[in-house]
Amino acid sequence: MQPNTSRYQSAFTQSVSDEDDILSSLQPRLMNALAYLVCKPHSPVLIIRSQENSDYLSCIAQAYLSVDGSAQGSRGWNYRAQPGGQVTLTPAPADTATFRQQPGVRYAEWIESAQLFGVVRGTPGHWTPEPGLLHEANGGALILSVRTLLAQPLMWLRLKTFISRGYFEWLSPDDKRPLPASLPAIPLNVKLILCGDRDALAEFSEQEPEFLEDALYSEFESQWRVNDDEDMARWCEWVRDMASGLGLPALSEDAWPLLIMEGCRYTGDQTLLPQCPRWVRRQLTAAFTYGGDITAQSLQGALEESQWRESYLPERMLEEISEEQVLIETEGEAIGQVNGLSVLDFPGHPRPWGEPSRITCVVHYGDGEVMDIERKAELGGNLHAKGMMIIQAYLISELELEQQLPFSASMVFEQSYSEVDGDSASLAELCALISALSRQPISQSIAVTGSVDQFGNVQPVGGLNEKIEGFFAVCAQRKLTGEQGVIIPQNNVRHLSLSQDVVDAVKAGQFHLWAIDRADEAVAILTGKEWRTDEDNDDLLSLIQERIARATLPEPRPRTGLLRWLNWFNQN
Repeated sequence: MQPNTSRYQSAFTQSVSDEDDILSSLQPRLMNALAYLVCKPHSPVLIIRSQENSDYLSCIAQAYLSVDGSAQGSRGWNYRAQPGGQVTLTPAPADTATFRQQPGVRYAEWIESAQLFGVVRGTPGHWTPEPGLLHEANGGALILSVRTLLAQPLMWLRLKTFISRGYFEWLSPDDKRPLPASLPAIPLNVKLILCGDRDALAEFSEQEPEFLEDALYSEFESQWRVNDDEDMARWCEWVRDMASGLGLPALSEDAWPLLIMEGCRYTGDQTLLPQCPRWVRRQLTAAFTYGGDITAQSLQGALEESQWRESYLPERMLEEISEEQVLIETEGEAIGQVNGLSVLDFPGHPRPWGEPSRITCVVHYGDGEVMDIERKAELGGNLHAKGMMIIQAYLISELELEQQLPFSASMVFEQSYSEVDGDSASLAELCALISALSRQPISQSIAVTGSVDQFGNVQPVGGLNEKIEGFFAVCAQRKLTGEQGVIIPQNNVRHLSLSQDVVDAVKAGQFHLWAIDRADEAVAILTGKEWRTDEDNDDLLSLIQERIARATLPEPRPRTGLLRWLNWFNQN
């Protein structure tokens, strides 16, 4: 139910001395691309898929500095006015040069044209050139956000020209106001690193397909796979470096298990830890702000305060369920009704949360269609419609019918007034359909999540922790009975990182989790009857087949003439 951190106790205090080796281990693709960028002068541009905030840009800058071992001597240039109004560019020692060239790296999350290219201030005869970020990065690397360049196309066109030609020309930002002097071009030797998410890179590649043909590409890997103590030790060392860079105290030994549990919850996998520098900074600074140190107590306190501040909408939804404005049953049985689990992600709300959804199905004589009311009402997405078709195909295959199913069914998410999408409710919908066809009630104490394929295999879904905790909150508010719980896919067990309240309830036997591989396992748990047995005809499949057989029997023809007297005798 939670990541097992006890086996990594030694890694929490183990120190990894080789910082370069840590970077190479945690970001192998990035480090390889940076090394190639430094050693190959004919490829001055590197595209990195990453977030575009200052935390990421700073990490990439540090990685570049660890790779660039250039020992070239510093040099620079100064502008000198000559008689007749001419201006020349002369070499100068780096300590006296206005425009220096030296190894290094500069980055900016957002930058304006004047900040990037510098400006020439003054009037003819009394002018002063002021260097920009591009001049400061001359001889090293310049890291910029792709969205910054997309938002300022003229600035990007000028930058692209300077990088391609290898020299910088002074241009007036205003065509109506020329420069006070004609200044010679400055030699330019800059490695350009552009960072952006996939959407920004896709837009950028559409605008600059030829320019990016020769550019290098790499990824800032957002997750780190932990297989052993060495992997954990490297991640812990990276976190310690982050804390040191932020001027924060070292983490206490008892803080690591909680930080790892939150990290696994963030990545959605017990074997993956986040390499998002902004996420790490947010956890560490929150703990330090709460307690003045970084311990398990301060980290837990910061997390609880954060959850309370962000719980207004989840609490309002929970109140609506408790006041029976939203009808959710957590006790008893019902035919054709099951508790599905949804994850709500409202725009403007910082985090998603889980909530049970009442899924109902009714069956009547028809042509075998399973009608998706959400789809008919244009509230169901394509993925949800796909899941509905899959469960229909699975059921028809299991029944082995030689003719059309003589029943039609309608399926709906009750009290749902927004779009429903995804196939994570297909297992719950299949259980409701089987219950309605077999006329066997489903336990309302149990909620279900998981998707199903055409062979009845249960497949993993997302948002598992939020879904379980959402149903648990409803059950706990009404009082736990010891019969409540959630059915989840077996392949989702590795994604569990549940809150301590849920873990304690499960250990005490007040709440249950069932991990299954097949749809028939879920049906058996919910109804108390097996899907298929060899001993008798009391299984669900036999009950459905018997109902179909009765529905397809030909109706007896009424007797006519003198034979109608026989009908009268039979009735009396």
